[in-house]
Amino acid sequence: MTTKTRPQFTNLNVFKDLTTYRLPIAGFVSILHRISGLLMFLLLPFVVWLFDTSLTSEISFEVFRSAFVAGIGFVPAVVVKLVVLALIWAYLHHFCAGLRHLWMDATHSVSKEQGKFSAIAVMTISLLLTAALGAKLFGAY
Repeated sequence: MTTKTRPQFTNLNVFKDLTTYRLPIAGFVSILHRISGLLMFLLLPFVVWLFDTSLTSEISFEVFRSAFVAGIGFVPAVVVKLVVLALIWAYLHHFCAGLRHLWMDATHSVSKEQGKFSAIAVMTISLLLTAALGAKLFGAY
């Protein structure tokens, strides 16, 4: 009986190996951690505008509230809510993945099993919290 050996990837060829390479869940969490940080950085002017509009005065707070009901200019309210939902996910994922990295650094936990378990925990927790806050954002409760 012969067993099929798994391929060894030492140097990845983008055109040949990228379609067959299976990234572990910890790798996806790492990439998503970077993407979420970039998303928060790029949307920082929008966050500052939301914060400023919500706190300046009662009239500006009504403008803030109407952005989620009527939209902003030609941008419909659903798009505003989706952008805010993306920000919610980015913050929660970045926060949970950051805690994962701090925990790994503090405990020197770098085994494959621990990395897989903590990556699954980060994905589960961040997605569940995002779903709960997204339901609140879209008026489910």
